[in-house]
Amino acid sequence: MEKRIKDEEGRGISRRRFLEVAGVVGTAALAQKAMAQMPVLIAENPLVGTIDMHVHSAPDVSSRCVHDIELALKAREMGMRAIVIKNHEFITNDRAYLVRQVVPGIEVFGGVTLNYPVGGINPAAVDTMLKFTGGCAKIVWLCTHDAAHHKSFFAKKPDAGGIRIIDSSGAVIPELRKILKSIAKADIIFATGHISPQEALAAVKAAKEEGVRKILITHALQSPGEMSLDDIKRCVEMGAFIEHAYLSYLMGPNAHLGWMRNWRHVSLEMFAQAIKAAGADRSIMVTDLGQYLNPTPADGMKEFILALKKKGITEEEINWMTRKNPARLLGLEPM
Repeated sequence: MEKRIKDEEGRGISRRRFLEVAGVVGTAALAQKAMAQMPVLIAENPLVGTIDMHVHSAPDVSSRCVHDIELALKAREMGMRAIVIKNHEFITNDRAYLVRQVVPGIEVFGGVTLNYPVGGINPAAVDTMLKFTGGCAKIVWLCTHDAAHHKSFFAKKPDAGGIRIIDSSGAVIPELRKILKSIAKADIIFATGHISPQEALAAVKAAKEEGVRKILITHALQSPGEMSLDDIKRCVEMGAFIEHAYLSYLMGPNAHLGWMRNWRHVSLEMFAQAIKAAGADRSIMVTDLGQYLNPTPADGMKEFILALKKKGITEEEINWMTRKNPARLLGLEPM
């Protein structure tokens, strides 16, 4: 367009004509500037057939950006295959069953997190969850916010109370052995929660000894666990799957929400390195989203997939981590 003005000037155009041409250029420039200030349309939908195995939604004791039904409706709209609702306080498989009645066309599952509200490392809580209507109980998470390691990590002192799953000798406590037997019998997932890497390694070993076939290392790179690549490889060697959560990328000193600034920031490069170390066939991608003022889980999963692809993670690796492996863990038919 600038060349056009110069050409017109060279031919001795009138001032009026010059201003008309210049006006076209100015309008085009303003339009380009306006486009740079607006969100880009992402026509691609990488969510078809995907599964998010770690999502938080209302009702809860923390503020959430979606409730269970909104979560399922959006996931179904985007063509997702399944979601797993997590709560730090109580079971979610009962809620999952009810959501299925309201929102058909998508698989919804839940589980229980072994924090203080359900009695901590409580075999009765697990056995009771498994008896609930619907068969939607698929995961037992070890303690999260009530884990001794979680409390110690954020309090920045060695003993801040909380639940320990190993004794002074490093052996897992008897109550956990009972729970692992129930998990093995039901053939559901055992997830490690917010315990320390040392505890996680002991728990994975014990799970294998008790016959558990589906073991998941909860957001392995994220605080407070912050597993090393060596620890991740050791877990994989024992048969565990490694979970990577998009929330970890949003956290860190520069996070947009204050409560997220004391957690480690996990870069996309760190995710890619860990995926290569463990193998995509032993990894899964989740969002761990649902918090007030964070992206919705569906948007988070979409961005996670697109961002990792830009870091060299292939479409086939994405397929393993968002479709194949989650389906295997949840006992769904392969696609």
